[in-house]
Amino acid sequence: MLKSLAMALVLVSAGGGAHAQRAADALDWSTCPADKIGMKCADLQVPVDWQDPGGRKITLKLGRLAATGTSEGVALIAYGGPGGPGVALTQSLSSWWTDLRKRMDIVTWDTRGYGEQFRGLSTGLPCLWTRIPIPEFPRDDADLGRLSDTNRGQAEVCRQADPTLFANMSSADHARDMEAIRKALGGAKLNYYGASYAGFYGQAYARLFPDQVRTMVLDGTWNHSPADWDRELEEMAKGNEQFLARFFDWCTANGCKDIPGTWRTLVARADRTPVPAAKNVAYTGRDLQALAIASARQGKTAWPGLAQAIRKAHAGDASAFVPARGARYPDQATGVTECTDWPRPADRKELNATITRLRKVAPNAGTAGTIATGTLQCIGWPAPVTNPPAPLPKTLPPLLGAGAWGESDAVARAIGQVPGSVTIAHDGPGHTLYGVNPCARDHINRYFTDKVLPPKDTTC
Repeated sequence: MLKSLAMALVLVSAGGGAHAQRAADALDWSTCPADKIGMKCADLQVPVDWQDPGGRKITLKLGRLAATGTSEGVALIAYGGPGGPGVALTQSLSSWWTDLRKRMDIVTWDTRGYGEQFRGLSTGLPCLWTRIPIPEFPRDDADLGRLSDTNRGQAEVCRQADPTLFANMSSADHARDMEAIRKALGGAKLNYYGASYAGFYGQAYARLFPDQVRTMVLDGTWNHSPADWDRELEEMAKGNEQFLARFFDWCTANGCKDIPGTWRTLVARADRTPVPAAKNVAYTGRDLQALAIASARQGKTAWPGLAQAIRKAHAGDASAFVPARGARYPDQATGVTECTDWPRPADRKELNATITRLRKVAPNAGTAGTIATGTLQCIGWPAPVTNPPAPLPKTLPPLLGAGAWGESDAVARAIGQVPGSVTIAHDGPGHTLYGVNPCARDHINRYFTDKVLPPKDTTC
């Protein structure tokens, strides 16, 4: 609760409660499609190309859950993906926001380009959205050329449908959309919660509009703001190595001391001769590393099965690594946003140097699960990197980060550049904290409403 009327007036001024309410009412709000929780929606027209503000417009669908008490401001919410449908997800996850709604409106939006196939209601990019296995590293220049042509061919299916929208799908474009939303809601400074990939939107916004940030929470995201991207790739690989190190440490005390040595032998052999796993499925060492990292990061409940899977694969049968659902190979989504955000190797020499470095700092995890493998699909992409990583301005107000194993470290590297920022860590598995960790949620809510950060080194 606020301690005084004076403090209440300061908060309303900072959060823009009354002003935002008047502006929100100026938008044409009506009941959202298929609404069951009292959520209102409105359309906002924005330029498809923010460098041509007078040109063609696209529609953003906004959703609002009004404060259940007196509104003191707006919290803008994005769930990541990229392409997570803000309206549909907020309707299904409305209980997350019960406490925050006592004092703030919850506003979200469906991000540009991600239309019906993502349950989104904003202007969509007509595209053959799919998931494809992560390609192998090219062995020579001919391999690199074939990979480039394959990627370009897949991307052209999306690009030709709407070349302008295709070229303006980066996290910085989403951030400019956020600024348009902020202005449409009355112009009060931004309170933003970005989960997972939406943390990239937040970091882009912080670089583009640092003077418009009141509070910003980055939950379970990566660091898109390093001064040295090569070093950040190494930190990603080290984080994956730590997932496996926890598992190996557990094995030392739980009857599987042989696993670390068995694992290294298995990976080396699989890189020479893939291990059969199912009909027409065989795993390379990098495939096994990616699947093992995904299992190891789930924690102790998954570790006994991972130990058995490693022993079985070492004996020539990798079937225990085959996921119960979804793709059987480590895969990735069509990178319409990702390929404009992530630096890609210029040539095979640069790629090989990156592979060598990551394997050195992460001998058990290698390059698996890093953006070094994610950017393989971006080689030959017919759109440039328009939103490259860059440091955050030190003039930002203190930011709040959150995350479980690995994620809290990445978030801390991003917001640690901003004086006074704090990261909430969860010493356990998981992805994002707000929806599942009441301790973290309470700290985040208090930061949004009162601008009070938790103590440094807070764990939840």
